[in-house]
Amino acid sequence: MSHEPVEKNINLMTVLIIAVISIGGLVEILPLVASGAGSDPIEGVEPYPALQLAGRDIYVREGCYTCHSQQVRPFRSETERYGPYSVAGESVYDRPFQFGSKRTGPDLARVGGRYSDEWHRIHLIQPRDLVPESNMPAYPWLAESTVDGALVERKLRALQMLGDPYTDEQIASAVDDVTGRSEMEALIAYLQGLGLARTAR
Repeated sequence: MSHEPVEKNINLMTVLIIAVISIGGLVEILPLVASGAGSDPIEGVEPYPALQLAGRDIYVREGCYTCHSQQVRPFRSETERYGPYSVAGESVYDRPFQFGSKRTGPDLARVGGRYSDEWHRIHLIQPRDLVPESNMPAYPWLAESTVDGALVERKLRALQMLGDPYTDEQIASAVDDVTGRSEMEALIAYLQGLGLARTAR
């Protein structure tokens, strides 16, 4: 069959491209949706507490995902270095997920509990004090900025409406949970929680 009629008719080509992409997308997405594997949390995975949720938002805001992935692929070289490979049930409460595609720095999917809070604090203020060859930028201002409790409460309410199982009590206590806490404390709390449910299994 000659491709000339398709190549010369932009409208026909557009329709065919959309059809092919739609079919390919359905073939990949429908089995995952039907199985529930991508929407059911694995054992031990809970929605982020208020302080960790604030820390996750700081992680996204500061662009940490551009250099740090959060997805251990199922290859021996990766599981030996980072721990158990990632599964969809770990990221159920991530909107958007932080899989990432670039590793200028190490993968952080299993960083929770690997270092102390003080290590993270020093590393965020001046990374080269702990890792001399690091090219990570410093984030000293996070220690001076405080978390906005009202914003965290609104986010918890929005996530509850989206289906995350936050209780009314968790939402009501959100402001108190983050009052007076620095953005650095929030980010460290987020990092310290990464991968704990998976590595504990």
